[in-house]
Amino acid sequence: MVLLVLLMTGMLSAFAAEKQDSEASPETTEQVQINGVEDLDGKTIGVQLGTTGDTYASDYEGDDAGTKIERFNKGADAIQALKQGKIDCVIIDEQPAKSFVKNNPGLRILEEAFALEDYAICVAKGNDPLRNSLNAVLDELKEDGTLDSIISNYIGDNTGKNPYRSPEDVDHSQGKLIMATNVAFPPYEFYENGSATGIDVDLATAIADRMGMELEIQDVEFDSIITAVQSGKADMGIAGMTVTEDRLKNIDFTDSYTTSKQVIIVNSGETVQETGTTGKLTFKEKLYQNFVQDSRWKYLAKGLVNTLIITFFAALIGIFLGFLIGIVRVTHDKNGTLGFFNAICKIYLTVVRGTPMMVQLLIIYYVIFASMNMNKVLVAIIAFGLNSGAYVAEVVRSGIMSIDNGQLEAGQSLGLSFGQTMTLVVLPQGFKNVLPALGNEFISLLKETSISGYIGLMDLTRGGDIIRSTTWEAFIPLVAVALIYLFLVMLLSAGVNRLERRLKRDER
Repeated sequence: MVLLVLLMTGMLSAFAAEKQDSEASPETTEQVQINGVEDLDGKTIGVQLGTTGDTYASDYEGDDAGTKIERFNKGADAIQALKQGKIDCVIIDEQPAKSFVKNNPGLRILEEAFALEDYAICVAKGNDPLRNSLNAVLDELKEDGTLDSIISNYIGDNTGKNPYRSPEDVDHSQGKLIMATNVAFPPYEFYENGSATGIDVDLATAIADRMGMELEIQDVEFDSIITAVQSGKADMGIAGMTVTEDRLKNIDFTDSYTTSKQVIIVNSGETVQETGTTGKLTFKEKLYQNFVQDSRWKYLAKGLVNTLIITFFAALIGIFLGFLIGIVRVTHDKNGTLGFFNAICKIYLTVVRGTPMMVQLLIIYYVIFASMNMNKVLVAIIAFGLNSGAYVAEVVRSGIMSIDNGQLEAGQSLGLSFGQTMTLVVLPQGFKNVLPALGNEFISLLKETSISGYIGLMDLTRGGDIIRSTTWEAFIPLVAVALIYLFLVMLLSAGVNRLERRLKRDER
């Protein structure tokens, strides 16, 4: 109910803000003046986590002027914060900066570059054969003009006129080439008509074609790209990555394939009338842009399917493990047996309940299953199932322990064994007692799956993030995701309540 009220309040606020913007006078608002790098002292700087902009800006953090660094998972999030006045500027790569400014009137790029850099492809340390092969193919692409053609298709006057297409007779029989990237970095990586595209995607496709391999794209968070390559989940990482000393300690790079620079984006202080734009979109137009245009609703649909699959099967694992561990713990508490298994269960419960779910997911994917190319949905099911099992175990144990010992003694006095008494007398009563708590656990499990995107899995939340990074509209995709979660939670709560009522009728 509280969430519903908050969502309704947010929507009303958005409508009010839209109306206020349409009626606002063309006067400019006072802006924090940043005209160059020398003006960054004492300001709040927004960067994308793990980028070289983050690395370079960190030199300002904690200085005497009080400079602050705000780190965001996506560049679009930093831009949104800048538009809302939460930060003073954003440091990001030049080409993505141009896309952001083009789609966000009122922002501008400073003429002075913050830093110059070369982009390269990262490969795991020690994988010299792959790095040498990539360098050889890059040389070919540079010499025959393919690389220049790919870049010019996204940057310059020939944008969209010369897209890269794989040769019809290309042979992909040499295996699979897995590319880790972050598809939220136009024009290097972005989604168009449901597929990843951009300079780096076309470059990777051309490389795979020359090597006779089939390209597979893994869309992960930017700061997870190097981890994916190190762990063997991906063969190479391409995402506008700059060679730095710190990165070279953990990863190797190919030769550079293009140059770029880090630039500073600031609020220009200009109004819609001054920038020459036609004004903000209406709410109806925003709905069309976020969901209908290019069939962007499919991101939410695909994410919803994966979320439901993960939640359902993880819940089954959680129930099985939870009841098994709960019975072991209760058996030890009641009669002192199963000491070894009880100790194992206690260690499991301590570790799982004492560490964040996101950390567990990353460890399972990048460490435990590092050498296995497992389906990401299956990895998520295992991770969330193991986590849920720990909480279900304690819920089950508390439910069983709430049953009076007289029930156990009565069953045994009738000739039932300890196991029969637990199965036929204690567990049915304990299940009724813990049903509300189990319902809450499954609701929490459903919402916890929203972190699946950290391993590059398309879940409901990540689907909304993709729309948000494409349209630069934060409110509508986020509210849509929240409403879908709210509906699922209400549906699950109604099912649990109905089951409770049915069990109470059976008691009579």
